[in-house]
Amino acid sequence: MEKKMTSGEMAKKAGVSQKAIRLYDEKGLLKPTDYSEGNYRLYDEAALQILEKIVALKQIGFSLEEIRDNLKSGEAGDIKDALEIQLQKMEEKKYRIEKTTDAIKRTLARGDELDWDDVAGIVQYVSADQSADERHWDALKHTSGELDWYVRIFQTLDIKEDNRVLDLGCGYAKLWRNNWTDIPKGTKISGYDIHGSWADDFEKYIADNKDTLPEGVSIELEFADLEDEKTWQKIDSTGEYDLVVAHYLDIEIKNIEAIVAHASRVVAEDGVFSFNGANVANWNNVFKEVIEAVGEDASFIDETVDKQTLKRNEYIAMMQKYFARVESVLLPNYWHYTEAKEIVAKMKDYYKEYEKNIVRYEDKLLDYFKEKIEKDGEYVFEAKSQFWHCYKM
Repeated sequence: MEKKMTSGEMAKKAGVSQKAIRLYDEKGLLKPTDYSEGNYRLYDEAALQILEKIVALKQIGFSLEEIRDNLKSGEAGDIKDALEIQLQKMEEKKYRIEKTTDAIKRTLARGDELDWDDVAGIVQYVSADQSADERHWDALKHTSGELDWYVRIFQTLDIKEDNRVLDLGCGYAKLWRNNWTDIPKGTKISGYDIHGSWADDFEKYIADNKDTLPEGVSIELEFADLEDEKTWQKIDSTGEYDLVVAHYLDIEIKNIEAIVAHASRVVAEDGVFSFNGANVANWNNVFKEVIEAVGEDASFIDETVDKQTLKRNEYIAMMQKYFARVESVLLPNYWHYTEAKEIVAKMKDYYKEYEKNIVRYEDKLLDYFKEKIEKDGEYVFEAKSQFWHCYKM
């Protein structure tokens, strides 16, 4: 007869505590094989193998709920899918850790005069930069073959030779990095951001690559808080600009109207203020059509559109307070998907407030997109991003 092990013996062999074994029992992952006369839990070799699997899966980041589901399934395909999902999660964690590590290093490099506001700044700007980067990398993945996004934005700005440009919240500055050798001759660019953001990295990039800029082009970086009036006193003293850029600032700045008001003071009479925010995304139209096609209620998307429309109208009214003319610039691009689960993940991310709705009929959505992808080889839809060009005359 096979010798049974107590929970203590099992714990010692697997390198875990007896408390952990009790927890796995409560969660339905590991059940005793038998009980002793004193009603103590007993386990056999098969139970030990299950325990070792639990420990291994836990070490690579699976939750206990995920481990329970994987143990119940046991199918090779399910295990492969689970590992691929887990790998993606671990890559995302690695990405966040690397971002935070870089931000801390850049902050420490500034010297000894640090305070807790600097720590708060790390959190704020890592979150903002990470969010922007994730959107950009997601776009790169699904719009391959399309012209680079920041090249397209650059082209709408129609910068002329010898223009003076003010870039508010320049950050990593893909607008300039991705168009480095195409900046018109003689252009003078002044970028503003704070230390602890990706602007620190851009400062190094400028130093390393300034010799490759077109003739007469200069890029100067100022580290200052755009929500501090002293910063604007300095900007006001530098004269007028042919172009003022304030892209993707509404996720970072508390009082965005103050930025618009200040920008209106420093842009030249015949200049342009380029701004974005409060987009009514046509993702809504695409996703509403799909949800209705699978026979589900898409009214939450109507609520989303109503909210976005209200905010957009508020932004337009705000810009019209400071500029005589506000023009919409719509930049379309085509997103290509070959995996149904990625489209559903996009839906969940976009409608975080209503994610439970999507989860409820997720299987229907997956079947819908899989059918479309199997038929056409990919699922493609057009997205449009809105920018605003504001003029004094």
